[in-house]
Amino acid sequence: MNQPSVSSLVLGLMVSLQTLGATEEWSRFRGPNGTGQTGSSANFKALSDRHVVWKRALPGEGHSSPVHWEDRIFLTSTDPASGAFRIVALEEESGAFAWDKAFPYQPFKKHKFNSFASPTCAVDGDRVFASWGTPESLFLAGLDHHGNLIWKRDLGVFQSQHGPGTSPMLFEDLVIITNEQLGESFIIAVDQKTGETRWKTPRRSAKTAYSTPCLSEDAKGNAILLVNSQAHGIGALNPRTGAPLWEYTNAFDKRSCSSPVIAGGLVFGSCGSGGGGNFLVAVRPPDGRSRTSPELAYEIRRSAPYVPSFLAHGGFLFLWSDGGILSCVVPETGEVKWSERTRGRFFGSPIAVNDQLLAVSDAGKLYVVSGNGTFKIHTTFDLAETCHSTPSVSNGHLFVRSIGHLWKFRSQ
Repeated sequence: MNQPSVSSLVLGLMVSLQTLGATEEWSRFRGPNGTGQTGSSANFKALSDRHVVWKRALPGEGHSSPVHWEDRIFLTSTDPASGAFRIVALEEESGAFAWDKAFPYQPFKKHKFNSFASPTCAVDGDRVFASWGTPESLFLAGLDHHGNLIWKRDLGVFQSQHGPGTSPMLFEDLVIITNEQLGESFIIAVDQKTGETRWKTPRRSAKTAYSTPCLSEDAKGNAILLVNSQAHGIGALNPRTGAPLWEYTNAFDKRSCSSPVIAGGLVFGSCGSGGGGNFLVAVRPPDGRSRTSPELAYEIRRSAPYVPSFLAHGGFLFLWSDGGILSCVVPETGEVKWSERTRGRFFGSPIAVNDQLLAVSDAGKLYVVSGNGTFKIHTTFDLAETCHSTPSVSNGHLFVRSIGHLWKFRSQ
């Protein structure tokens, strides 16, 4: 019997996760498995003021994205005036605050485009998990859905000139978070119920990475954890043990911020800097037969994103660059079908809803663009406030977090 190809296994995993996204929850950064995909049939092509269900002022500021479970929304914020880091829950229907949990926090020097509440929460049916950092400590905490603290971990010194950014993710009964920084680097998995360390894998240190991992499968159907960083390039670990499986070490020569994306049987990552030199790398993972180590498939060095993550949708790979260039790529070959300009600078990542791509510029201009491989701007909506976050979707509604507000939009 022939073994299924890596491409078919990856496609099957992504389809199953996207199907879950239609009926389940937007429970981590960029939704189901970090794909930025939802099975919703919602239509936002004519978005306007009449589609705003509510707009809620948040306690403080932040760039983290909203996550959802059933009728609750969870996100983080910091209030420099009161010196607090906050995890908040809102009722999805009304936008009313369900609870607000504050932790002492002392602001420090960071990148001017970052916030003190940039990491996005992860949530399941029992608990919500959040991370935040100071130069002295990287914290990870688990709370129940009523806002009661279950456990809190100090993972040690966090050294980065830019501040915190990477988000936790869930796998089986584990919370996994990467901590690839200027100091002691590692990836750690802790027990969701207790916060106790289940595994901790040392990593080489280079420039702090802000990439949040995702899951895939190897050629035998075993779960693998995909991780990007300058120090290790594009690689995979066993999510149950933390054991390294493979890595394409020479992928990047700069910081990696975007999260890994799977498309056309390839794994994608990027690196860059504020001064430019950004590029995308596509890697062929081992197939368990003729290819025993990862191989470079191709690079794209024109209009590649640095901070925004990619979006695989409708058989294409969409790149929405920091400078507002949207490119449509054939993922198997790297052929750029087209590149078109949108206005503004982008730090949040695009998501896909039905046949639409949505992303928000740092000035708060929400774009709704065709996602069928032909460039067309359907509409724009002005939030009139700074926005560095990634939108989310739940129950057919769109949620966008600007720096000081959370917006809920209905489908037309």
